[in-house]
Amino acid sequence: QVQLVESGGGLVQAGGSLRLSCSASGRTLNMYAMGWFRQAPGKEREFVSAIMWYGGITNYADSVKGRFTISRDNPKNTVYLQMNSLKPGDTAVYYCAASRDPTVVSGRQTLYDYWGQGTQVTVSS
Repeated sequence: QVQLVESGGGLVQAGGSLRLSCSASGRTLNMYAMGWFRQAPGKEREFVSAIMWYGGITNYADSVKGRFTISRDNPKNTVYLQMNSLKPGDTAVYYCAASRDPTVVSGRQTLYDYWGQGTQVTVSS
């Protein structure tokens, strides 16, 4: 199976930027679709972004469209989430997920098979 580890979270000022990384061990990610999700305190986990196996097709939640960019570097076995113009409402634990179906660009959590442990992102006002 795939083990996913997120990194890059932290505390940033509103308007600032962070880049999250998701690295895999156990198997390469080249034939997996990848997604990012987040969960704020007291809220359900929600979809952020997804990317097809080769990176040709992406999908974003309306709340982050135009501010966040998902990308992947298959030779490095890593997926990224570049987050710009961060808002306090972006504060959450961010999770990386992988789907065995390499064509998935969906926000439906049930389509993802492997999940990372999460990394905390806190945006101050």
